[in-house]
Amino acid sequence: MYHMVHQCAMLAQAVPTQDLIQPKQRLLGAVIEHIQRSGITELSLRELAAAIGTSHRMLLYHFGSREGLMVAVVHAVEEQQRAFLAELMESNPNASRSDVQRTMWQRLVDPRLWPNERLFFELYVAALHHRPGTTGMLDDIVDAWVRPMVLFAREHGYDEQLAATDTRLGVAVMRGLLLDLLATRDREAVERAFDRYLALQQATEELVEQLARS
Repeated sequence: MYHMVHQCAMLAQAVPTQDLIQPKQRLLGAVIEHIQRSGITELSLRELAAAIGTSHRMLLYHFGSREGLMVAVVHAVEEQQRAFLAELMESNPNASRSDVQRTMWQRLVDPRLWPNERLFFELYVAALHHRPGTTGMLDDIVDAWVRPMVLFAREHGYDEQLAATDTRLGVAVMRGLLLDLLATRDREAVERAFDRYLALQQATEELVEQLARS
């Protein structure tokens, strides 16, 4: 074991960082595709490596552990969703916050994302219990979503502090309803709850606007 770790350390010193990025991203992409296709099970790192056509040593070299790999998967998928959100806001500058949230919600409830979302909640709980290798899951787990929505709201004339609070609430509601959906599979009930949340948010926004004009 020491010999293998020593070899990996020597290799890391010998290979330029830029040369490591592409293979790591390829492996990460392969794991994400595998999870979307087959779901996430209790596969060992060796079994997961075999499923994507690599060795467990390569996964250990790039990600440190199975937990480190799973956290990297969650971060990558979260980043993909935030990229979609950024594009959505940029291409629809006149959309309301509720319109943006509804479009984002429709993307997140796509069954093709359910395996990744189950992994998200699994690791969220593991990180809260300080399981080794998972605590990085909590880094920027809320604020990374709040910041872009606050900028969007500010451009629409909303108070920045209020927008941050509303967005934090929105993140909590959407994650809670996603967990509900994954647990119950009652999409109709979950959709009604989300519609109710948006209706309440829109009513509040209209009231705030009326008070500001009076």
